[in-house]
Amino acid sequence: MTERAPSDIARETFKLLAGRKLAPTPENYMVLYREIAGTPMVLPFPDEPLKQIAKALPAQNPGQQKQRALFEMAVDKRDWTAVQTAMVGFASFGVAAPEAPTAAKVSAQPGQFAPLTPEFLQQIARMIEHTLPALGTDDTRFSEQAKALLAAMRHPVPDTLGVKTALANFSHRVSFAAEEQTEIKTALLHLLQLIFQNIGELSTDDKWLKGQIEALRAAATPPLSLRRLDEVELLLKDVIFKQTEAKGRALEAQDQLRQMLSSFIEHLSKMTESSSGFHDTIERCAQQIGQAQSIAEIGPVLEAAMKAAQTMAQDTRQVRDELQGMRQKAQAAETQIVQLHQELDRVSAQARHDPLTGALNRQGLDEAIEREVSGARRKHRPLCLALLDIDNFKKINDTLGHNVGDSALAHLAKVTRESLRPQDTLARYGGEEFVVLLPDTTLDPGIEAMTRLQRELTKRIFLEGEAKILITFSAGVAELAADETGMEAVKRADQAMFLAKRAGKNRVLGA
Repeated sequence: MTERAPSDIARETFKLLAGRKLAPTPENYMVLYREIAGTPMVLPFPDEPLKQIAKALPAQNPGQQKQRALFEMAVDKRDWTAVQTAMVGFASFGVAAPEAPTAAKVSAQPGQFAPLTPEFLQQIARMIEHTLPALGTDDTRFSEQAKALLAAMRHPVPDTLGVKTALANFSHRVSFAAEEQTEIKTALLHLLQLIFQNIGELSTDDKWLKGQIEALRAAATPPLSLRRLDEVELLLKDVIFKQTEAKGRALEAQDQLRQMLSSFIEHLSKMTESSSGFHDTIERCAQQIGQAQSIAEIGPVLEAAMKAAQTMAQDTRQVRDELQGMRQKAQAAETQIVQLHQELDRVSAQARHDPLTGALNRQGLDEAIEREVSGARRKHRPLCLALLDIDNFKKINDTLGHNVGDSALAHLAKVTRESLRPQDTLARYGGEEFVVLLPDTTLDPGIEAMTRLQRELTKRIFLEGEAKILITFSAGVAELAADETGMEAVKRADQAMFLAKRAGKNRVLGA
């Protein structure tokens, strides 16, 4: 990718300042310049305030003393990740309670951590139980080790030292089991890809089958997603239904052709018999004419020959007419099969997807919303629905043409798919409007996801010939409420998008 000149970035920065109606301050200019250039905004590290916080942290027990030392070291290194880790660790050590005069003192050496509580062991046990199904059940020793570890952790009075040792051994075996499962999955995916490839090569003339194979190969390409598999399953069900219908019609056509061929052979046999009889009659007539002594004897012979010729001509016309009828039926059956396969190709490619953008169409969107809402209700997890609308899309169509408008829609869909998570869903709602389904997402992260998409579109300028076109959109985001349907949430998102348009466009508002 060619590096952009600073002068080009500066010009676009001033245009974006004017477009967003922001004051031309150095701060605003720097933010937009870095946004267009694609460079992260690096804020200064607050050394002195963090050092003052470190001094104010209590150090009433060995755990707090150790975490405060780690905090000070992270500040000296200007490492935000280490700062966060030290603060999280510090929160796990409470303030030491005053010693009771008659209570026995529990010695605490430097570096000694708080003991493992039964509640903490229960959490680890639940985590292990949830992890075991993903590691398989073929290794008997591994399963027995897991059961023994869970029993030890759930003992009323657990042996802390023994549990730590068993947990370390179990962790070592988990690493091998996880590696083995990864290799098994990789090998299975490779085998599936080989099967799909071989089937596709054996059926190079069947477009509908090639469409099936391409969908399956895409679904079996990492990273895997249950959503992608669900979409492919629905697509294949449509194709299989049409395939079954086409197969039935083809069998009917084959039966008709078989019957016509049988009838043709029967008529051909009759024609042969009739022709043989005709030749025998003509031969007898010729012999009788040669033996005739008078004209009176020739008359009946000629009459018999004429009748035989008329019968032969009548049989020939009848067979010709029947064969012509068979031919017309065969042509009609062939045309019907071609139409069925054309319909099959269309359904295979467009059953639930928009042909222009590759996103789900309205039918696919309805099914995706039903699936996501059902999953969110069942798992008690949040779901966000975003509706975005391209800004000034009519102007693009009017000034540059509908072909450019179509390319702009495809560009937006491509950038959106590449920016979203694998579990997110993109659908074309109509015209220049798109709906994005964000499972396991609350309102604020949903707004942040749409804002990140806006920044990504700003970085990836849409090119049409020599022209650079900045595509922006306004969006509304709604989190699914407990008492509403998916489409009701989409309508709330639509209202928020309308307010974003009125507020100046290129904005994201929550419903």
